[in-house]
Amino acid sequence: MQLLKIGGNELSDSTFLKGLAQTVAALDEPVVIVHGGGQAIADMQARLGLPVVKVDGLRVTDAESLAVTQMVLSGQTNKLIVVALLLAGVQSAGISGVDGGLLRCVKKQHPRADLGFVGQIVQVQPQLVKILIAQGIVPVISPISLGLEGQIYNVNADEAAGALATALGARVLNFISNVPGVLDQDNQPIAQLTTAQTEQLIDRGIIRDGMVPKVRAALSVIDQGVPKVRIVNLSGLATGQGTQFFA
Repeated sequence: MQLLKIGGNELSDSTFLKGLAQTVAALDEPVVIVHGGGQAIADMQARLGLPVVKVDGLRVTDAESLAVTQMVLSGQTNKLIVVALLLAGVQSAGISGVDGGLLRCVKKQHPRADLGFVGQIVQVQPQLVKILIAQGIVPVISPISLGLEGQIYNVNADEAAGALATALGARVLNFISNVPGVLDQDNQPIAQLTTAQTEQLIDRGIIRDGMVPKVRAALSVIDQGVPKVRIVNLSGLATGQGTQFFA
């Protein structure tokens, strides 16, 4: 089984959803999809006149922002992916981390700020996802999660993907990007990277800008015990390419 983590920037591309669905339809093993949707959330907040506040890249989520985040992620974005899969002939079902108590969390603590209703995953109860997989249904999962005390929280989609990949024993976790992988100084994809090599490339400025948080997320999943993590685009996913990370 492989897990795909889809970012919000990719979902803003009108052709991406169709390509994603066609790629998943061609895969010959079970697939689980976890998605974000940060840009769609920010766009909706702007339309509603709600400020977007971030601390160290983490979105501060007050009660109003939580309602918008849940609506966009578990409603709009989740169902866009499900519809695309169904149109490609892939049976799929959209759920969130709340359903079946899938992702249980506590309030995430930050040394300098109160992040509001932002959660840190502490338990994964994957029974519902396993049932869907056993029935040949692709689970499409929003990272909105359930606190141990019953409060709903917004959880980072990278963290949700890593926790689920670990709990499900995924063969590989793929961070789907709009580039074929981590690129070297000649703009060519790097096939494999260790943690040490990755840090060296960041220090040298070869890995930079938006790729830095992507490789950091990949490395954090390796630390959780997932055996194979890749950054890859859709075409590379189908052919087994991309950049693979090792401890």
